[in-house]
Amino acid sequence: MEGAVRRTQQDRAGLGETGRSEVATYIASLTADLSEMSRRQGLSTLAYLLDMARLEAEGAARRGRADGSSDPEVDVL
Repeated sequence: MEGAVRRTQQDRAGLGETGRSEVATYIASLTADLSEMSRRQGLSTLAYLLDMARLEAEGAARRGRADGSSDPEVDVL
């Protein structure tokens, strides 16, 4: 059942068989946008945390590309 739930969540998020590096790149993009929105509204601590998440996602994407890994088994949870 857990596998079915995971696939459903991936499909809902539009991830399907997307690899780890691609997901990390997408997360980096989303967190950059959210950080900017937060900063505009004076939510500086939230913006900072989102920037940290963006940096982590960018690093994960770079590492994934350098390793040549595109692992489709991405945990969305």
